[in-house]
Amino acid sequence: MAEFKFPTETIDLPSKGLVYPESNPLSKGFVEMKYMTAKEEDILTNQAYVKKGVVFDKLINSLIMTEGVNIEDLIVGDKNAILIAARVLGYGADYKFNYLGKEHSVDLTTLDNKPIDESLFTKGTNEFSYVLPHSKVTVSFKLLTGKDEKEIEAELEGYKKINKDNSPELTTRLKQIITAIDGNYDKKVIREFVDNYLLAKDSRELRNYISSFQPDVNTKVKINTFDDLEEEIDLPVDLSFFYPES
Repeated sequence: MAEFKFPTETIDLPSKGLVYPESNPLSKGFVEMKYMTAKEEDILTNQAYVKKGVVFDKLINSLIMTEGVNIEDLIVGDKNAILIAARVLGYGADYKFNYLGKEHSVDLTTLDNKPIDESLFTKGTNEFSYVLPHSKVTVSFKLLTGKDEKEIEAELEGYKKINKDNSPELTTRLKQIITAIDGNYDKKVIREFVDNYLLAKDSRELRNYISSFQPDVNTKVKINTFDDLEEEIDLPVDLSFFYPES
């Protein structure tokens, strides 16, 4: 039987690998990915994966060829870049989507990684510092990884089992993001601070600060509305992103 080789592409990570320890292959700032095959289409159409919400993780795990990569280590922005690359390698760069009843199209290869201020990063460390502007408390925080997102989801599911109307998503997420309060890494202290002492205006400022510098793909695109006016929107990504025929 003839030996087949998968064509691959090098995908640059928005983080440039700065947040990963040197021992992690992601610290190189890129991953090698193969083109999608019928095997990956099986993953995308696996309803069990879809229902469990793991279909994209299964897809990425199948496509990454770089040895030793654990997809749960990926920060969210790097994962987004890999998903977009997977879509391009699988079905091409032309992505059609519907916005307010009108069809639009974007070339996914024109989406660039957001520029990052490398001076804010300590190579190999996923931890940052911010002084809350109103309370003047110094918080240490991290950029969420796939593992963190799963822990948040599991905790929220636990709350729903106790009370189906209780869904403290914002505070649960903040408790995962914040790693220390004024240098204190005690989880109990962090939880108490978020629940009882974190001012709403400080919470908003912290989230805005994280959003302003965290590595990611710039998914803002310009479209023409019905009035032929140009509007900038966040690229809508739904199930059709990987199902262009649907």
